[in-house]
Amino acid sequence: MRVAILDDYQNAALAAADWKSLGPDVQVRVFNRHIKGEAAVAKALRPFDVVVGMRERTPFPKSLIGKLPNLKLLVTTGMRNLSFDLKAAKARGVVVSGTQMLGFPAAEHAAALILALFKKIPAEDRTMKRGGWQAGPSEGMKGKTLGILGLGKLGARVARVGQALEMNVVAWSQNLTPARCAEVGQVACVDKETLFKTADVISIHLVLSDRTRGLVGARELGWMKPTAYLVNTSRGPIVDEKALIKALRAGDIAGAGLDVYDVEPLPRSHPIRKLKNVVLTGHTGFVVKELYALAYGEVIENIKAWRAGRPIRVLAAD
Repeated sequence: MRVAILDDYQNAALAAADWKSLGPDVQVRVFNRHIKGEAAVAKALRPFDVVVGMRERTPFPKSLIGKLPNLKLLVTTGMRNLSFDLKAAKARGVVVSGTQMLGFPAAEHAAALILALFKKIPAEDRTMKRGGWQAGPSEGMKGKTLGILGLGKLGARVARVGQALEMNVVAWSQNLTPARCAEVGQVACVDKETLFKTADVISIHLVLSDRTRGLVGARELGWMKPTAYLVNTSRGPIVDEKALIKALRAGDIAGAGLDVYDVEPLPRSHPIRKLKNVVLTGHTGFVVKELYALAYGEVIENIKAWRAGRPIRVLAAD
């Protein structure tokens, strides 16, 4: 049996779990670089019986699944993957299973980006390594306003970080209620325009959907203070990327902390890489050592259960 592990950019999969426990008849191959284009993905994966995907890094639409005649088990980290066509997989007789994920890393990452922006950590680090001393003044956070777009589990965690730093916290989303804000504690439920106009930093914690795609566009960025920051650790297309680049270049907002992008991995020549007022990470917000151990450990459990004829954590097609 042949197993492919996709998009292991950090070469972490093999060390995170006991792949040898699958047995001597199982060959495991790691793809640590993203395979671009459906034709190339189909060619690379054609020999494999089992394919392991990391969240939504490589999509599996109906057209791709149809080009993989040997595919029998498709595993994704996480119990939801909107880029996998579950109906097409079921029609082909391919079992799709998932794993648990950790609920805190992305919130921690958002908080880290917020702190990096206010405290100018990247600029100070570069200055010190170049032999300098003090790049410029940082900013205090006490009394500033943190705006949360989406007050779910992740948004609530970031809100509590803001509260611990004695920030004022406001929140908005399409279905947010004052009762939910009260559950989190000392979070003001405001309308969308008020959030963008009053926040000193806005952190996005929404699921990408038809309703949220392009939710933060030129109008919303135009509402923001020129001293304010935008942080996105959710999904790139929630923010109009062209409008954001334009606002950052013009100084319409002070800066941004970004972990997600329209196209991932982010192309080497992408203009956002050249901006001085951004802190960038490569969609690393959810990938911590503890997550790798949990997810890849459960991937192995899924493969073993499937081979035994009793698949577990199966994702059902709607």
